Amino acid sequence: MSEERNAIPLILTGLGSVLGTIAVLWYYGYLHFAKPEDALLLADFTMLKSVPGEQMKLSLEPAKQVAHCIDGVVVLFDTEQKGLTGVLVDNRKHAVRCAGQETPQQIK
Repeated sequence: MSEERNAIPLILTGLGSVLGTIAVLWYYGYLHFAKPEDALLLADFTMLKSVPGEQMKLSLEPAKQVAHCIDGVVVLFDTEQKGLTGVLVDNRKHAVRCAGQETPQQIK
């Protein structure tokens, strides 16, 4: 009655089930491993001032980002990397607002 159990198969089963669960969650998109480049600057943008009577030269090739106005804020979607989005901000990390859109109000 005082038989000793071998703990190695129990430990291996536990580790295997944890690793299997992580693999399945990652495969179906419920788990995301953040990389350092996920939080880095996506691209640099410069505002070109338009002066009446002065010609402005732009490249014919479009940018790799597409802008949409969501909740009064300019949100950029990358066309090359699926799922990569970001909010357009100035150098002081203030969000750039959209004209003609009602901006969200703070609830009091």
